[in-house]
Amino acid sequence: MKIHKEDMVLVIAGKDKGKKGKIRFVYTKENRVLIEGVNMIKTHSRARAQVRQAGLIERESPIAISNVMLVCTRCNKPARVGAKTLEDGRKVRICRSCKEAID
Repeated sequence: MKIHKEDMVLVIAGKDKGKKGKIRFVYTKENRVLIEGVNMIKTHSRARAQVRQAGLIERESPIAISNVMLVCTRCNKPARVGAKTLEDGRKVRICRSCKEAID
């Protein structure tokens, strides 16, 4: 998986195409990610106790990982991600367009 938590991504397909956001959670088994402010859904909620709010609650829903693209921190553009091993043995992600390390 080339996308991690706290990465800035751009949605490239779906109803929220063109929106940018930070990844809040990655569901690795389902190949989905939760992005803040993207793919908002409304759920109906009943008042259970004093902790839960009743009525319509708007929250994010997971989106397929194939519909997002990582935004490079250096060139600030959506980029394909590659991997490179440094001289000290660490493996880092690189931007395919500017060839700079993302991590």
